[in-house]
Amino acid sequence: MYNVQLTISTKRGKGARIDIHKLVHVNSQDSLSSGSLSTLDQDEFTYVEHTHSVEILAGLDELRKSNTFCDVLLCVEGDDFPCHKVVLASFSSYFKAMFTSEMAESQQKEIVLNGVEASTLKLLLDYAYSARIPINKSNVQALLSAANLLEVLPVRDACCRFLERHMDETNSIGIHCFAEAHACENLQKKAKEFTLRYFSEVMKHEELLTLSQSKLIEFISSDHLNVEKEETVFEAVLLWLNQDSTARSEDFHLVLEQVRLPLISPYYLHDCIVPVPAVSTSTQCQKLIDEAKLYGLLPDRRHQTNSVRTRPRRSFGISEVVVAVGGEDDKVVLRSVECLDPVNDKWLTLACLPFAISKHGVVVTGQNILYVAGGEFPDGTASRSLWKYDPIFDQWHEMASMMVERSELGLAVLDGFIYAIGGWDGLSRLNSVEKYNPFNNTWEYVAPMKISLTSPAVVGHAGHLYVTGGAVLEDGDGIDLVQRFCPLTNVWSDMAHMLIARSGSRACVVNNLIYVIGGWHASTENTNKVEYYDPKKNEWRFCKPMLERRYQPGVAVVDGKIYVCGGEEGWDRYHDTVEYYDPETDQWLIAGVMQSARSWLCCATLRLPVDIRIKERS
Repeated sequence: MYNVQLTISTKRGKGARIDIHKLVHVNSQDSLSSGSLSTLDQDEFTYVEHTHSVEILAGLDELRKSNTFCDVLLCVEGDDFPCHKVVLASFSSYFKAMFTSEMAESQQKEIVLNGVEASTLKLLLDYAYSARIPINKSNVQALLSAANLLEVLPVRDACCRFLERHMDETNSIGIHCFAEAHACENLQKKAKEFTLRYFSEVMKHEELLTLSQSKLIEFISSDHLNVEKEETVFEAVLLWLNQDSTARSEDFHLVLEQVRLPLISPYYLHDCIVPVPAVSTSTQCQKLIDEAKLYGLLPDRRHQTNSVRTRPRRSFGISEVVVAVGGEDDKVVLRSVECLDPVNDKWLTLACLPFAISKHGVVVTGQNILYVAGGEFPDGTASRSLWKYDPIFDQWHEMASMMVERSELGLAVLDGFIYAIGGWDGLSRLNSVEKYNPFNNTWEYVAPMKISLTSPAVVGHAGHLYVTGGAVLEDGDGIDLVQRFCPLTNVWSDMAHMLIARSGSRACVVNNLIYVIGGWHASTENTNKVEYYDPKKNEWRFCKPMLERRYQPGVAVVDGKIYVCGGEEGWDRYHDTVEYYDPETDQWLIAGVMQSARSWLCCATLRLPVDIRIKERS
């Protein structure tokens, strides 16, 4: 409500003066009819008419319809549309650039537009003069295409929202491809996410069958493809293949590469995949089949065939984690077990060990069972114990003990057996080696090493056991000796020596190369140096060193990358950091921080069901 108070004063004489003093009181809407008053000071106000822009548009539209003041004619498919350049330039960047540049069209009275339908252009011109446009299933694609071409971005975005609201299993692939063709990145991304999420339903509809090979590969190669089992993915690509088997068989191996055959049931592999003509007649497809068969037949050699095809998709509800077991910080021996989920960048806590332990060994078998053997208790005594971790119930179970106590031992898996190598029995270093059979829960001795040692780095690979470095004297200095054990002949052999001497290092295998990491190099030096061994060439080479010096760290491999946890920098200086190495780039990067700084720990790679992650660190 507005109250205006007028104060009028009149002076006698030649003239009269009237003083008007306004007191303006504005209500909460600050409006008067369709306009509004804004108080600036006591002597003036600004009036705003809210319908003005609408009335201007309506007036311009009337002028357009009567061809009044129109200065350009748009010609599309034989239809002419008189318009005002200023209006076109104001609602479309395309027309603004046309009329304000030195293009020939800037001087032409008639402009022919290509790539736009007359009915669609009419809708866009009506929008330019009214700010309204009808969008429906019949016109949305033509409208989006024209709006994208003419750079009418609000209409393009409105069409994208319409398509998103009407997305379902029958059209998500088409919407994705259409959005990609018109550079609508947000819609393209959402349509792909929808397709991946509901793939089991999407694959039942026609759109899948019409996909190009490259686009099919894009979908089925994704880690986010939501399927309960990998057999579903093969069923989808088989439908695609059979749609035009003559044309699609020749390069079918490129599609089959994206199906994670090693994760498929061997019975399904044999009964349903091998007999497909496009598979049985292709050398490249047969190589993929052989890889899958070996993965199933030789579970303890799976690291030799590690690839994207052996990694479970996220929808399987399984994560590969780096498990860090026991060890010691600067004060106490630990019994905690924590693991890093590198994909989700989270630390998880598993059931603690039944006892505190360090200087032990940890391995994971091809059956995804984690074992902890030997080690040193807080009172300094060596352990004979072997414990097995059950990831389903998050529990530890005691198994048959080793034949001798061993701390600072090497522990490795080779072709179904667990080997305990060397170590300290409480009195002396050991050269003895014993192996554990998980199937009958028994230990037996094998041929001893040529030398007694502690803290070696050991790994099983390609049917042989490799023991690298270790300590042979009281000062703990490392050696560069490399010993290889053949279980078929029960014989140890000397291999090419490492490039530097080490004890307290760790070993792992990536891409058929054996990496030896960190350790104690000399009496005053821990090392960050990393070298790898090529068994085929019997040669060692350095790769890029770690970011930190680490003695007795934990090492594990996830997705082809080497993760190194904890370890000692020097006397009583323990790391809590985790760094990882990418062999493809020869680079080390920090991956995170552990719950506690620790050394003399052991790490391994374990696949955990998502639903057993009962304790997650904040």
